[in-house]
Amino acid sequence: KEIHHRVKNNLQIISSLLNLQSRSIQDKQILELLQESKNRVRLMALIHEKLYQSDNLGKISLGDYIQELSNHLLRSYDVNSHRVSMRIEIEDIFLETDTAVSCGLIINELISNALKYAFQGVEAGTISIQAKQMETMRFCMTVSDNGIGLPQDLDVYNTDTLGLQLVTDLTEQLEGELEILRTNGTEFKFTDLLLSR
Repeated sequence: KEIHHRVKNNLQIISSLLNLQSRSIQDKQILELLQESKNRVRLMALIHEKLYQSDNLGKISLGDYIQELSNHLLRSYDVNSHRVSMRIEIEDIFLETDTAVSCGLIINELISNALKYAFQGVEAGTISIQAKQMETMRFCMTVSDNGIGLPQDLDVYNTDTLGLQLVTDLTEQLEGELEILRTNGTEFKFTDLLLSR
């Protein structure tokens, strides 16, 4: 347990260093990249915090983890809760550390993208995250928003953006399948994701 506490503290130091670095940067694009890096570091620190607090032998409650991660991202992007709301419906699913990191990075990227791009010109946005365990040692998850949608010509398997590359690569690592629906916003449907690797 103590190791998780130490790792969390070290990750918080890295986050603080990124924070200090960002104070001297004027370029908005570089600031945005630093913010994305801070969010990725924060989600890993959150995993170790959850493991430190857990009585479940190195497993993390996906629902609790996603709720905290979502709250952090809403604060991080300074989103008005009257303008964008989160709807989280997650069964009692417990993930091992490696799976939790991968799943957290996927959700971090999709929520971040939605908060940055999906709701331009949309009065009231909603981001929904649903997950349920399947009969096998796998789970399925959906992350959707009611925003303006992804561009029709965007191929998420062949893109220069790090965030979407992470989503597709991590889905593959978890041996899952990804389907993207582009009606009434954007919906990422993940099936057959491994509970542990």
